[in-house]
Amino acid sequence: MTKNEILIAKNKKVLFLPHALKQMSRLDRMISVEDVQEVIELGEIIEDYPHDERGESCLIAYVNERPIHIVCSPKDDYLAIITAYLPDPKLWSNNFKERR
Repeated sequence: MTKNEILIAKNKKVLFLPHALKQMSRLDRMISVEDVQEVIELGEIIEDYPHDERGESCLIAYVNERPIHIVCSPKDDYLAIITAYLPDPKLWSNNFKERR
């Protein structure tokens, strides 16, 4: 999956799946729609999941004021946001792009 495919899908519509909304609204995270849009636009695809049961998807990382990861899946008419979370520094490298 390429960044261009993500941006094309993002320009159609963005659909936040229930799991993503639940994770984004946790008090210890509070990830906004604007945060997710920033990750999509400025982040880097760090993992690709071509055989995901929900359809091809990828993990995008972006570090600004805090690191944020999103998992998304481009569909014909929209970009599905599967989840969004703050990566655990114990599980990720200092730049939050590689698993430990």
